[in-house]
Amino acid sequence: MAFTKLSVQTFGVGKGSPATSAPETDIWAVFRALRDTRSLFGLRPGHVQTLQAMLSFLKPGHGDTVFASNDEICRRVGGIDERTLRRHIDRFVELGFMKRHDSPNRKRYRVKSSEGQSISYGLSLAPLLARAGELFATAQAMESARRDRVFLRKQILTKLAQIDEADPENELTHQVRRVLRRKLSIAEYRTLLGELEAQCKQMSTAVDAPETMKLPANDGQTVRHHSKSKKEQKDLESGTNSQTPPLQTLTTVCDQATSFATNSLRNWHDVESHARTLAPMMGIHESTFEKAAKKIGSQKASCAIFIILQMSNRIRDFGAYFHSITLGRRETDFNPSLLLERLSRSGTATA
Repeated sequence: MAFTKLSVQTFGVGKGSPATSAPETDIWAVFRALRDTRSLFGLRPGHVQTLQAMLSFLKPGHGDTVFASNDEICRRVGGIDERTLRRHIDRFVELGFMKRHDSPNRKRYRVKSSEGQSISYGLSLAPLLARAGELFATAQAMESARRDRVFLRKQILTKLAQIDEADPENELTHQVRRVLRRKLSIAEYRTLLGELEAQCKQMSTAVDAPETMKLPANDGQTVRHHSKSKKEQKDLESGTNSQTPPLQTLTTVCDQATSFATNSLRNWHDVESHARTLAPMMGIHESTFEKAAKKIGSQKASCAIFIILQMSNRIRDFGAYFHSITLGRRETDFNPSLLLERLSRSGTATA
């Protein structure tokens, strides 16, 4: 019968401890490192539970060999069968985390000579302790990677929220959310973040880009085009627009914007002037405000500034939100009178 290499220790004569002592490695810290990195070694939770039970048989200062029988280990694990235990032990031996030191009768015990030498027959966990540095480094690397993935994911979610605020129907955000359902690598997260940052930059550029004039299809439509544009602009600037609220309602409900005024807001000219002052302070470019004033009218654009400031606790990006309700897809749904009515009732509103 062939036997594996025996674990032989030399003790001081008449003493119960080794003649030379070395710093002991915290075996439970090593166990936790292996537990956290088990997926890299192909270990399942059952393997980890078996190893935890085996470690519980070790006593401080009595070496790193498990002498408990298979029956005792099975009971401590929780009642697994012996064949499962043997498979788990075989797996740890294959991975180099454990060694068998078998006695002639397969029993596990330790014998000592009169000179203090010791031979241990059992399951040695010395290989596990020898690889402590490797396991600690691997566990640290995995934890760092996990934290980086969480950090990148939070950045991605922030960018998605910003894009949704300006363009809820953006196709890129739908694609990214589908991809986020899978477990991604750090490189994949960085790629997604780069695409979203480019999209945000593009949207920001589009807000401040000069408008392109649409030319009519032919010369015969030129007069009708100019006539219609002038009529629309006149309607927007007029005070008869049903969506433009009374001046007193606006200044009363939107007390946040009113509180920043240095003089009383007696007419719409005062309100529009104050709105142009507030816009840059809120991160809304002057050119963006002017485009909105041309498209929906200066009174309605000014109402947007007042209402956004009043709803500041619910809006992440003032510039993107202003663009969305005045120049973007939500422009047709923006009704200042209706919003002010909701604000006066509940203190909050949604465009």
